[in-house]
Amino acid sequence: MDKLLFGDNQFFGVNHMSEEKARQQQMKFQHTDAIIDVLRDAYAEGVQTFMCTTHDRIGEVADYFRTNRAEYPDFTFFPGMPYAHKYANAVTTDGMMGALKRFLPGSGLVDAAMRGTSSLVGKDIEGIVTLLIDAEMKMFDGLPTPVIWLQNVVTDLLLGMGFDEAFTIFADHVREKYGAEPGFITMNLPMLAERLAARGIERPLICANINKIGFRMSGGMEAYRQALESHDFRPVAMSVYASGAIPPDEAIAWVCEQPNIEAIVFGASSRRNIRSTRELVDKYWVR
Repeated sequence: MDKLLFGDNQFFGVNHMSEEKARQQQMKFQHTDAIIDVLRDAYAEGVQTFMCTTHDRIGEVADYFRTNRAEYPDFTFFPGMPYAHKYANAVTTDGMMGALKRFLPGSGLVDAAMRGTSSLVGKDIEGIVTLLIDAEMKMFDGLPTPVIWLQNVVTDLLLGMGFDEAFTIFADHVREKYGAEPGFITMNLPMLAERLAARGIERPLICANINKIGFRMSGGMEAYRQALESHDFRPVAMSVYASGAIPPDEAIAWVCEQPNIEAIVFGASSRRNIRSTRELVDKYWVR
């Protein structure tokens, strides 16, 4: 795995410290071409893995890199799913059957629909989970997706419900059907690491906020330190700048000192900022 992964929060107006900055970013990237331009800049700077949601506009991005594969042969997607707003909007605008036709894999529409119906009637959680994964993966046909993430909204809901079996279902399905490594995004790394270990999920990727000031690190700094040192998983650090609260040099130096960090995911809106983060990681990353 690359040590630097490029995230997509900035493209969709997500900023945890400033609503005004979030609005500015949303305006800047209201057209997909603007997103693609930044991704091309990232690729030129050697940041070639895009850790993204399955927002509708990511489908347009995927189309671009599918069409231009020869120009960007190493561009890789790490999709995270599900994107809940997308489903709610689709049912509102297209109705239930329209939403099914829109998202389900075309070659297996009837099978998938039957799987979904029987799952809902029989409360077959495995069928529901695999149906959702297959629907989300449709936009990445023909593109490399060596890691598939479960988004934190679902991960942490399952944690809270104590429904740990779903983590195994997710991990097994993405490995068997897509040949991908399962990843889990969470706001509570210590709890998730313990639960995944109890389920026997081997060396999972876990993406969580890991930063010097404990910004959005549920459970506290000490619990994170113990988890990083004691559990057999591969941590991916996000929010390393704590939404701008930590100076860049200080933030990257600290996170690179933490044990067993597999990669860092970051967002940027310009080539200059992409280059700055890459240079800092090159400076401090010693493995």
